[in-house]
Amino acid sequence: MTNIQEIGSAKDLMHSVRKYLPAGRASLVEDSLKYAINAHSGQERDSGEPFVVHPIATAIRLADMRLDSTTIQAALLHDVIEDCSISFDELESEFGTDVAKLVDGVTKLKRLDMISENSAMVKQIATPEATRAASLRKMLVAMAEDVRVVLIKLSDRLHNMQTLEHLPVPKQQRISRETLDIYSPLAHRLGMYDIKWQLEDQAFRYLMPRQYKSISRLVSRKRAEREIYTEAATKAIKGPLDKAGIKCNVDGRVKHLYSTYIKLQRYERMGRKFDEIYDLIAIRVVTDDLADCYAALGVVHSKWRPVPGQFDDYIASPKENMYQSLHTSVRGPGNYPIEVQIRTQEMHETAEEGVASHWMYKEGEDGAPKIDNFETKMSWLRQLLDWQRELSGDEEYLATVRTDILQDQVFVYTPQGDVKDLPAGATPIDFAYRIHTDLGHNTVGAVVNGKLMALNTPLNNGDVVEIRKARIPRGPSLDWLNSDLGYIITGSAQTKVKQWFRKQERQSNVRRGKDLLKKELRRLGIRYNEKEIVASLDYDSFDDLTEALGVGQISVARVADTLSPAPSEVFTRELETGKLPTDQTKGLIVMGEPGLLTRIARCCSPVYGDEITGYLTRGSGVTVHRHNCPILRDTKDSERHTPVAWGHYETTYVSRLQIKAFDRVGLIRDITNVVSSENVNIHSLTSDEDDKTNACTVSLTVYTTGVEQLSRLFSRVEAIPGVDTVLRVSEAKGV
Repeated sequence: MTNIQEIGSAKDLMHSVRKYLPAGRASLVEDSLKYAINAHSGQERDSGEPFVVHPIATAIRLADMRLDSTTIQAALLHDVIEDCSISFDELESEFGTDVAKLVDGVTKLKRLDMISENSAMVKQIATPEATRAASLRKMLVAMAEDVRVVLIKLSDRLHNMQTLEHLPVPKQQRISRETLDIYSPLAHRLGMYDIKWQLEDQAFRYLMPRQYKSISRLVSRKRAEREIYTEAATKAIKGPLDKAGIKCNVDGRVKHLYSTYIKLQRYERMGRKFDEIYDLIAIRVVTDDLADCYAALGVVHSKWRPVPGQFDDYIASPKENMYQSLHTSVRGPGNYPIEVQIRTQEMHETAEEGVASHWMYKEGEDGAPKIDNFETKMSWLRQLLDWQRELSGDEEYLATVRTDILQDQVFVYTPQGDVKDLPAGATPIDFAYRIHTDLGHNTVGAVVNGKLMALNTPLNNGDVVEIRKARIPRGPSLDWLNSDLGYIITGSAQTKVKQWFRKQERQSNVRRGKDLLKKELRRLGIRYNEKEIVASLDYDSFDDLTEALGVGQISVARVADTLSPAPSEVFTRELETGKLPTDQTKGLIVMGEPGLLTRIARCCSPVYGDEITGYLTRGSGVTVHRHNCPILRDTKDSERHTPVAWGHYETTYVSRLQIKAFDRVGLIRDITNVVSSENVNIHSLTSDEDDKTNACTVSLTVYTTGVEQLSRLFSRVEAIPGVDTVLRVSEAKGV
């Protein structure tokens, strides 16, 4: 048996919990610590240190946040079910139901026999990706029932990220991506900014090591200058605050590496350099009471000139994660912009620890946490339980959580004054589905702030939205599922639209899907074989595939990508680094014939993503054609055909489009505006009009990154009023 005194971190934990827990509660933590040490005896981490160091580190982080004894116990035991073959019943018998439930909530799914054989999840759980999705779903549902589950998981993930260097690179990147996609946004939604920035910086380090080192060097180079500036600004404002009799602490802080990287990316798009970024510095004023916050704001604005339109009162209108503070941007010393945050000490604790701060100092002698109005403050957690009942697929559930919960939120109002929170970019249709499914299905119009608006208009904070409903039930439009048109962004609304279409007659869905597929492949110039499509997408029949297309379960863009693959087996590490190819032939790989010259055939103009074949020409190397190019197919020297594939990098490829439309004033302007908004360059444009029929044909030559962008461009152009069809055309020339 390993003694607690032999593990330094164990002593640190007990020292920490005894500072704030009653003796009886601290004793329970010590019992759990001994149990964890014995359960993990002989186990080692990839670093070679005893495994029990990890659960102890997880518990120390939570003890530093002064969480209740039940949470600390569960943190110490969070891996015993998963790694020590200890059952839930054993844990419940030893430590009680609350501790056992928290441990079970954090425990990952590892085996198929953990799920009922009759469950719809059995088939999808067979892959590692599906297993991870199921585990995340299990944790999120458990979190909705007891938020302490996610507090333990975030602390667990943070320690794993801090010791990630001992794992293989692919695993480092997978865990880091999951951290950036799920755990960091979750910490943000819970208001736990201290953990959020640490998770982001660690994930940034492994996902983008080159950019991480670059930002680190930039920040280091500017550190001395920033520290001098911050100290001067802090002193400049502390004096007037003291003179006004406001008791407060003033300090400066610098944005962390990942947030600096994001800001730098935004500044580069604006044409600004790192040396011009002075608002990476924020000054924080922490006062004793609420009244002093607004008094301090007056002092700051009298000392420094405020930047117009850069003031937010999150005290009067707290964020959904309970964050409260006054934010203002001012012109500080040297006329440089500084962000100033003003809040009370209690608000500051909430800003750093978020929901966890509502568990601090709250435990009574009975061990029951006392949380004021917690249910109303975290009402979004109930959505997790609602979706658990509505959504059968784990990956669909996880995608819905990502879009609807883990993105930035906007708050909009019903005409009656009820507040609804939606992800940023949500539309009136998303809003309608949040109110009621039937209202969403039959939405025909939306009045936003008293004005009739398009159904794909993004909503903003404070908008008042009134939905116009069809008098006769009509159901949703399939266009709402086209992400390129932007009608719906929430996963929950998308799911409800898909469910409506699934209930419609199968044959009508099959016909609709066939029409969509035929139209998409015709305009992309791709020929197809029904058996090949069915086999490549793993459907039992062509009707099953087209039904899935007809109800919006899969997109035509996915089918097009499958028919025009860019095989990953030919990617090489050399192609993943360095500069992008300057022309479209440099990314091509000629299989079995290294070093040959390549050129793109003008007859079919293949773009990145098309299935391609090479043709060996005398004295000119290899000419690359689309696989179904009629000229290539008609050549008699089949022995000259050679396999080629696209390299890793996308670049720009020429495509010729033909648009048939009703001629009207502003048509060309609308077309060019849509093409430009997709960041597609136009090389040439011609227009032929028929005076008798008032029809016209617009011919475009554009440069796109491949089939995916081309498909998106088609959808956008076809939505222009007056446009009938958009086709990709070839130029018939020799090989």
